[in-house]
Amino acid sequence: MAALFRGSRNLLLRWNKHVDFAFASTRSMASKTPVGFIGLGNMGTPMAKNLLRNGYPVIATDVFPESCKELQDTGAQVVDSPAEVAEKADRIITMLPSSPNVIEVYTGPNGILKKVKKGTLLIDSSTIDPAVSREMAVAAEKMGAVFMDAPVSGGVGAASMAKLTFMVGGVEEEYNAAQELLTCMGANVVYCGQVGTGQAAKICNNMLLAIGMIGTAETMNLGIRLGLDPKLLAKILNMSSGRCWSSDTYNPVPGVMEGVPSANNYQGGFGTTLMAKDLGLAQNTATNTKTPIPLGSLAHQIYRVMCSRGYANKDFSSVFQFLREEEGQ
Repeated sequence: MAALFRGSRNLLLRWNKHVDFAFASTRSMASKTPVGFIGLGNMGTPMAKNLLRNGYPVIATDVFPESCKELQDTGAQVVDSPAEVAEKADRIITMLPSSPNVIEVYTGPNGILKKVKKGTLLIDSSTIDPAVSREMAVAAEKMGAVFMDAPVSGGVGAASMAKLTFMVGGVEEEYNAAQELLTCMGANVVYCGQVGTGQAAKICNNMLLAIGMIGTAETMNLGIRLGLDPKLLAKILNMSSGRCWSSDTYNPVPGVMEGVPSANNYQGGFGTTLMAKDLGLAQNTATNTKTPIPLGSLAHQIYRVMCSRGYANKDFSSVFQFLREEEGQ
C-alpha cells in the first residue's frame, strides 16, 4: 500500500511539474507577441536588435528602406509604413529624430493612428518637445491606445550593449507593460510621472551633457597648450574634482581613449545636429517657463555654429576639434 501511495505521489508530482512547465511556457509565449519598431537609425537599429535577441518578433519600418536591411537580415519582418506596423502589432516603439517626424509617424496619412488597435501600447523613445508628447498622448487616447514617452540616454554604444537609461512618462498603470520591453534594451528604466516628464528629464540631461562636453574640451585644450600630455591630464582630471562623464567615459581628445568617436575622426555616436536640436528644445522650454539658462543658451549657440562650419554630421564631442580650429582665426 505504501509503495502504491509513493507511486501515485510521484506520478502526481511529475504531472504537476508538467502542468507548471506548460503554464510557464504559455506565459512566456504570451509575452513574446510581436513588437513594432519604427525608426531604424543609429539608435533604433541596435535597440530593435536587442528585442530580437530577447525573443520578441519585430515588425519594423523606416522612411529610408535601405535602413531596414540590417534588421531584416537579423530576422525582423519589414513593412512599408507605420500604419502597417500598427495593423500587425499592439506594442509599438518609435525612435525618431525630431518632433515633426514624430507627428508625421503618428498622425500622418500613413501614420500609426490610422490603423492602431484599441489597447495598443505606444512607446516613443525620440527626444522631442514635451508638448508634442502630450499632444500625441491625447490623439492616441481618442483612438483607444496608450502613449508613453520614454527617451533614452547612453548613446550608440549603450544601445548596442542594452545599457541605455530610459526616462518614462505616462499613465503609471501602464508602466509595468512598458518596462517589460524597455528592460530588454536598457539597464535603467525610471518612471518620471505623467506624459512629457520623460522628455523633460532627457532635455535637462542633454543640456548638462553639452555644457560638460564643452567644458571638458576647453579644459583639455588649455592643458595641451600649457604643455601637458593629454592622457596625463585626463588621468588627473578623472581622479580629481573635475571628473565627469565627458572626461572619463567619452573623452573628446583623439588618442586619449579607445572605442569613442574621438578615436574614429568623430564618426558615429551622437551627432552635433541632434545635440543642437536638443539644446533648442531646452531653450524653448526655458523661455516658456521663464527659466534662466545662460550656459545652456551659450552651448546651444556653439553647437549651432558648429553645424554651419562642417561639423553637423560629426559626433558632438568634435567641439574639441572646433575649438582647436578656432585658435587659428
